[in-house]
Amino acid sequence: MKEINIFQREISDGIGELVKSTASVAYCSQAEIKGKEDNLENAMANISDTEILDKVIAENKDQIDLYYLESVLVSTGWNKNDDVFMTEATWEARNTPEDKQFNFMHDENDIIGHITGSYVLSKDGKRVETDGMPEDFDIITQAVLYNSWTNEDNRDRMQKIISEIEEGKWYVSMECLFAGFDYALIDKDGQAKILARDEQSAFLTKHLRAYGGTGEYEGYKIGRALKNIAFSGKGLVAKPANPRSVIINKNSSKAFVLDDNSRSLNIGDFTMSDVSVLEKRIAELKTALASTEQENKEIKAKIEEAKDKEFASQVEAFEASIEEKQGTIAELEESVKSTQARVAELEDALKASQTELAAAMKNMDEMKKKEKMEKRKAALTEAGLDEEETEATLASLEALEDDAFDSVVAVMKKKAVMKDDKKEDEGAMKPKAEETEAEEVEATAEVFEEVETSEATLVEPATDEADELESTRASLSNWISENILSK
Repeated sequence: MKEINIFQREISDGIGELVKSTASVAYCSQAEIKGKEDNLENAMANISDTEILDKVIAENKDQIDLYYLESVLVSTGWNKNDDVFMTEATWEARNTPEDKQFNFMHDENDIIGHITGSYVLSKDGKRVETDGMPEDFDIITQAVLYNSWTNEDNRDRMQKIISEIEEGKWYVSMECLFAGFDYALIDKDGQAKILARDEQSAFLTKHLRAYGGTGEYEGYKIGRALKNIAFSGKGLVAKPANPRSVIINKNSSKAFVLDDNSRSLNIGDFTMSDVSVLEKRIAELKTALASTEQENKEIKAKIEEAKDKEFASQVEAFEASIEEKQGTIAELEESVKSTQARVAELEDALKASQTELAAAMKNMDEMKKKEKMEKRKAALTEAGLDEEETEATLASLEALEDDAFDSVVAVMKKKAVMKDDKKEDEGAMKPKAEETEAEEVEATAEVFEEVETSEATLVEPATDEADELESTRASLSNWISENILSK
């Protein structure tokens, strides 16, 4: 079976997937035991057509491991779910139930029997053979349940189910598939008509009860007239979704009549004298249907007008929304421009600040360096160096940290003091000179030790600067030996 066609308007209304995924309906009727009196001989006595005879024989009557039952599968007309089974579409599908599964509670993994056949019953209770499609009819299905099971639990379960069927506690639920539908409309006067479902009328789908609507539109009751139907199986269910149920037997004729007040199908017992009532009603419906073409045109015109109004309202709402959004966008664009200008201004200010900071740092470094040189120069002068020696010494000791430089100056001051003491004691005795020399040597060692300690206070260099540090220390030691200790 082909898939149901989905129109753009249904997609726009947000029910496209719902229409596609719910292309099936369920219908319930009461289960009934196939009567013992309805045996093969009685059935054959009323059947002359060879094809029908073959079907009856194929039912394989009176098997001890089968439980036979019949039920109304479907009736033409409008049901309480607002699904409408049209005469021609239902007639075309009359043979599709045969050989389909019979399951428990619509669980396809719990198969308890199968459908063996189906036949058409007119509204006056007569079985319809192959020729002639009646205006209104029911499709009756014949089915069997499997009542012989090896497993004791399954056997007890089925016996319980069969017992409850005989008490009228179980119902049979039909399921059918369909590949399309039109709109069935009933006006306030009870007049019925069919409107084809197409791109122009598809906006009515959202008003159907099957898709979340109320089932009404501008005074019309709307139903779903199913097309391209295929009956796909039956399930044994505890509660019916529809009160339509009937027991078929040979002692009375049963029929369905449309209740104009509730527009639902009710069951009634009719005698042959009541057939004229049905015939009169059918004649009235045929007369009403004769004028449907013009009425359909008028309905389409109203629908077009309503659609245009609805579309115009939507366009107006969209335009207002677009205008509002455009105003918001303009405000945001102005805000972005203002923000970008402010960012550019701040970036320029940051660059200027960074330039000023770099210049200030450079000036500060130069001032610190100059102050440092002046301080060191004063210290060297105080240590007894003349101007020329001071300048040379400053250049030589420039790389030293302050602590190391102070240690060197301290050595130079001690050296100067020792020189002055030596001059004063030139006439002293030799032992005294030797003692002084020993003190000098001891002082010199002490000074060197202090200088080395001061050097350790230098900032620790990276690994790749180790050789440079050693070279600096060696040069410092050599300079002290040549310029201080040797004098």
